[in-house]
Amino acid sequence: MKGSKAAGGAIAAALVIGMIVGAALLYANRDAFFKAAAPEPPAKSELARFARGSLARLETPAALAAAPTYVFKTRDGADATFAQFRGKVVVVNLWAMWCAPCRTEMPTLARLAEAYAGRDLVVLPINVDATEDGLADARSFIDVHEPLPLYSDMKFQLPFELPGEGKMPQTVLLDRQGRIRAHFSGEADWSSPEARALIDALLAEPA
Repeated sequence: MKGSKAAGGAIAAALVIGMIVGAALLYANRDAFFKAAAPEPPAKSELARFARGSLARLETPAALAAAPTYVFKTRDGADATFAQFRGKVVVVNLWAMWCAPCRTEMPTLARLAEAYAGRDLVVLPINVDATEDGLADARSFIDVHEPLPLYSDMKFQLPFELPGEGKMPQTVLLDRQGRIRAHFSGEADWSSPEARALIDALLAEPA
């Protein structure tokens, strides 16, 4: 009987020691464990070299996806899609009057459009205010930022169709084939040297 108790005690002690040693090893190797468990970040394309300055948070996915087929509206209320702009580099900017950073960066988009006038670049601001009054205010606002046009999506659905997943402002760059090459969430200076270098790189690609 005493032998059985002694054997049981020895087994229990061994189990406790094993648990302590295992916990110590797990703690000592916790960084390696969590690094191994973390998913690999998505691969970036060669355009990642332009993620600097005001574009430091620029996303440049290596896996290319086509722009959505979602229908938005022209200033006159006609249907428009991104497919209409194939053959050109397109800077899609989603904005709203209630979004202060959207209004702050708009002059930089106007300067970008002006600087590339006559070239294969389309700066495409799409307003997402959901009311008629909001759209009227947007029309007045965009008119003082020539040569920018007015497009709209009063359903406020397009921000969720694009990679920014609802973030505002959201800017997406499409290549001549209508593929999403880069996207940026938040305010940026789109007339900056790094932004123009990014545009130049896309324009230099074959059609």
